[in-house]
Formats: sequence, structure tokens, C-alpha cells
Amino acid sequence: MAIYKRTYKNYTGAATKAGPRLFVLTRFGLIGVFKSKLLMLFMGACLIYPICCIAFVYLSHNPKLLAAFNIPDGALPAVNGRFFYFYSIVQGALAYLLAAFIGPGLISPDVANGAMPLYFSRPLSRTKYVAGKLTVLLLLLSLITWVPGSAVFAVQASIAGWEWTKNNFWLEGAIVAGLVVWIFVLSLIALALSAWVRWKIAAGALLLGVIFAGAGFGMAINSLMRTSSGSLIDLSQVVQTIWSDLFRYDTGTEMSVASAWIVLAVACVVSWWLLARRIRPFEVIK
Repeated sequence: MAIYKRTYKNYTGAATKAGPRLFVLTRFGLIGVFKSKLLMLFMGACLIYPICCIAFVYLSHNPKLLAAFNIPDGALPAVNGRFFYFYSIVQGALAYLLAAFIGPGLISPDVANGAMPLYFSRPLSRTKYVAGKLTVLLLLLSLITWVPGSAVFAVQASIAGWEWTKNNFWLEGAIVAGLVVWIFVLSLIALALSAWVRWKIAAGALLLGVIFAGAGFGMAINSLMRTSSGSLIDLSQVVQTIWSDLFRYDTGTEMSVASAWIVLAVACVVSWWLLARRIRPFEVIK
């Protein structure tokens, strides 16, 4: 065929709707994550504790098994707000580690390789770009946090009966709300660091440092200043304060619940501002 006949032709196929286009980024992001066998093994390991919780719930309602293990009736802890509070601590910590592994690889390669103009030369806004990347983390972190937590609650409800379920259904709302808030904050922070730190390993280490350094500096401020305000920069302490309120379990913390919510809101706003500053269809080189 002659070269002059290879002319441009308009696309005649069906056009996709504007809303679902962001899920193209989500799909390819998940494909990249699932290629790592190490991450798949880690996600599988993250489900060990929920499985143990389900086994505990079944054991606590089975008199024959309790008698076989010589466990007196009523000796095991009750499945209540305290039970799910400690569940949230364990799975929340695992979600934090998983976000540190996955988050840095979502945006930093695009920034480092100058791919932003390619993304935004298509009908894709910055908000949809961030939403597509954010959905990857939210989906994966949900699989190890509130989804298995809801399964534990469902098993307990099916065994304990309707009366227990009716009186304790607020626990399901606390599980979903508390863990969704935590994974959303983690995901935003992970994406913000991924956008500003081009080296994935450094971005992951920085995300780990956000929690550990915040806890260390918070304890130092409390010790030196003889105050409890230093705990406000410790995100783990902040979210545990919110969980203790949602699960109605008194941990003796001096931090107010309102202050904890304000800190998480500020963390989300700062992370979004960092993303807005970094993710744009051009780059200024000085």
C-alpha cells in the first residue's frame, strides 16, 4: 500500500462512558500487584489472624470442644467491642505494611518516566487519575481489614442468634467505619509520598517512617513537655483513639476523639494538596 493512503481516520468504535475510565488505571494497577508472588504470600499471611478469630468464635460456642480442651464454660473472652478493637489493631498494622509495599509503585514510575503528559492528553482528569490509583489500594487493603472483619461478625451472629445480632449490630458499623477510615488515610498518604519520591524503595521507607517517627517524636514531646499533645502526631495513637470510641472500649487515652478526627482530616487534606501539586500534565524544570 502506498504511504499516502495511510491517512488518519476517525475512531468509529463505541466510546466508553467518562465515569468508568478511571478503572482502566485500577485494572492495570492490580495486574502489576498480582505479578508479585511475595505480595500475594503476604496478603495470604494477613488472613491468618481473621481465620484464627473465626476459629475462636466457633470454639467459644461449642461445648464439646471446650470440654475436650478442658476449658471451663465462660472462660474465653467475649466477642464484643474489645475483641474487635484488638482485631482492628492487628489488621490495621498489617494494612499499614501492605500500603508501604504497594503504594510507592503506583505513581512514582509515572512521575519518574515522564508519563503524566501521556495520561492527561487523553480524556482523563487529575481527580480520576488519583481515584483510579487510590482504588487499587482501597480494594487490596479492604481484603485484609473490614471484609474479613465482617466475616468474623457474620459467623458470630449466625451462631449467637438473632437476639445477640440485634443488640450488637452496631459492631458491624464500627468495623466498617473504623477500618475504612484508616485504609483511606493510609492510601492517600502512600500516594502522596509516591508522587513526590521517585525511588520506590525510598517512598516505602518514608511511609514506614511516618508512623514510627511520629510515634517517637510524640513520646519525646510528651516526656519533655509533660503533656499529652505530642500524641497528636502519632497516627497510630490517633486512629486507636477513634477505634476505642467506635467500639466503646475505654483504653484510658487522654486524647479527645474530636482531636483525633481533626488530625486525620488534616492528614487527608495535606496529602491531597501534595498530590494536586505534583500530578499535573506538565513539569517545570529549573
